[in-house]
Amino acid sequence: MKNGKGLEKAINFLIIFLIIAFLTSCTGGESADVALEPEKEIMVSAAASLTEAVTEISENFQEETGIEVVLNFSSSGSLQKQIEEGAPADIFLSASKSKMDKLEEKDLIDAESRKDYLNNHLVLIVSEEYKDEIKSIEDLLESGLKLSVGEPESVPAGKYAKQSLEYYDMWDKLAGQMVYAKTVKQVAQYVESGDSPAGIVYMTDTTLLKHSYVNKVFDDESHTPIVYPLAIIRDSKNKDMAEEYIEYLQNGESRSIFVKYNFEPLF
Repeated sequence: MKNGKGLEKAINFLIIFLIIAFLTSCTGGESADVALEPEKEIMVSAAASLTEAVTEISENFQEETGIEVVLNFSSSGSLQKQIEEGAPADIFLSASKSKMDKLEEKDLIDAESRKDYLNNHLVLIVSEEYKDEIKSIEDLLESGLKLSVGEPESVPAGKYAKQSLEYYDMWDKLAGQMVYAKTVKQVAQYVESGDSPAGIVYMTDTTLLKHSYVNKVFDDESHTPIVYPLAIIRDSKNKDMAEEYIEYLQNGESRSIFVKYNFEPLF
């Protein structure tokens, strides 16, 4: 009898083991199937000045479509170099036509997808601490106070700032007072914190200012037009989703968001 009970226990144990093994294999199969499903995701490299607007639009797009948007914000020059070096990206939203031109010359974007979609303006902002001392660009020269601008070679806002100051014959005169920043957002941060009494940024960067104000809007004729182009990266593996995202950027709701942040839509 003892031997019979022992055999019965062994058989029961074997049956339980086989059931567990079967269930585990089924679960593993399902996990494998899920893992094989392609991720609905696009990567967007966008100029730093677009941070607030594009973040808000992308959140809406993701909620409505289920497509995850991975955002990479930096200066247009830095993003251009990243793309040239093979960094992953599906879409490039630039603040400079020249940066996009360089990528097109190297056949790194889908030229047919390229379009200009936004305008911007250039302004001088002054920290509230210096509002009585700085009434104009000339006051900066006379006071010897620092002026923050983006690096002209990599930051489009810095390039436009240089063009405008050259137009007013002030670039060389203010050379010793310049504080260079890696992005236009950094320029605004320097002025907001009081680290720099004044800075040159886009009109769109002024929407979030709390401790500084707009002193001057530069004449459009003082610099080349501030036009934002977009394009799909030629090697993108997600072109259908990228096209869907670009269409979404140009709908009525997205247009309202761009306007809220002081951009001028061209669509």
